[in-house]
Amino acid sequence: MGRLLPELTPYLIEFIQNQKLFFVATAREEGSINLSPKGLDSLRVMDPNRVLWLNLTGSGNETAIHLSHKNRITLMFCAFEGDPIILRLYGTAQVHGAGDDSYRKLISLFPEIPGGRQLIDVKIDRVQTSCGMGVPLMDYSAQRQGLVDWAAQQGDEGLKKYWKKKNQTSIDGFDHKTE
Repeated sequence: MGRLLPELTPYLIEFIQNQKLFFVATAREEGSINLSPKGLDSLRVMDPNRVLWLNLTGSGNETAIHLSHKNRITLMFCAFEGDPIILRLYGTAQVHGAGDDSYRKLISLFPEIPGGRQLIDVKIDRVQTSCGMGVPLMDYSAQRQGLVDWAAQQGDEGLKKYWKKKNQTSIDGFDHKTE
């Protein structure tokens, strides 16, 4: 049975720490909902009401653009092995860009992964669990290295050029909010 909780329990924190994959969803008031899978060693539980996620360079930048307009966010985890569970974290988020002081202070919590462009700092308002009985059992093989290898080949200057060219506008044509 599903439960609503005000914060993460020790059991749920351990569950998150063991996951190889999670999903991030954001949306503005209008336009498309963005739902993206995330992997690698890119998430840290800071406390029962806060997680920090290292957002890596990708083909788009929907999450950060959406958050600059409407800072609501949902993260979802589901067990592909062990006890069946789906976990959703609802909250608000602040984006710390790669050049920000807060980014520089917090990035040491993560291994060096080429392509880090933002830290998404999520304040959890509500935690929901539900059964994962419909989620298939799957064996984990490995993380894909293509994104990391591509970012390493770009180097810092190449990534900055890519961000400027490809990561300034959402698929719906919205820019980062500058107010």
